[in-house]
Amino acid sequence: MKLIVGLGNPGNEYNFTRHNYGFLALDFYAKVHNLTWQKEKNGAIWLKDGDRILIKPQGFYNNSGIAVANYQHFYKVAPTDILVICDDFELPFGKIRYREHGSSGGNNGLKSIAQHLRTEAFPRLRLGTNNPPLRQKFGDIEFVLGRFTTEERKFLPQVLQEAIKRINESL
Repeated sequence: MKLIVGLGNPGNEYNFTRHNYGFLALDFYAKVHNLTWQKEKNGAIWLKDGDRILIKPQGFYNNSGIAVANYQHFYKVAPTDILVICDDFELPFGKIRYREHGSSGGNNGLKSIAQHLRTEAFPRLRLGTNNPPLRQKFGDIEFVLGRFTTEERKFLPQVLQEAIKRINESL
């Protein structure tokens, strides 16, 4: 069994924000594979695709580890079989970085997951959101909670298609 986790914040007010890039990637995956999200269970909206369980934790971003640990324990998934998809404002917009393990790099969602799993040895797929002029204008918190620009939205389908390819290659 594999567990694929998309990070984000619940609620319509966070749709298409940079911090919800993980949710957006899993929504795109579900659409491409004609899958339907199930009602919340164990702190996350979920779906099953073969031997993969996809979840979108419904606690806020910084508490994502609670739902991840619930699913990890319930399905007895090894940390190395958990892929976390998150935004990364240090990476240029559109760049994707896969790592088999590592530090949180300041990402509070990854910190929460590492804390609840008691390890940093889980794969992560970081989706770049950096836009230096906007980050400088708004500051980090407003930047990550801000919506993608019109120009960025034009490229989202390409980036999300690449993210799905990386998901399929990594697990």
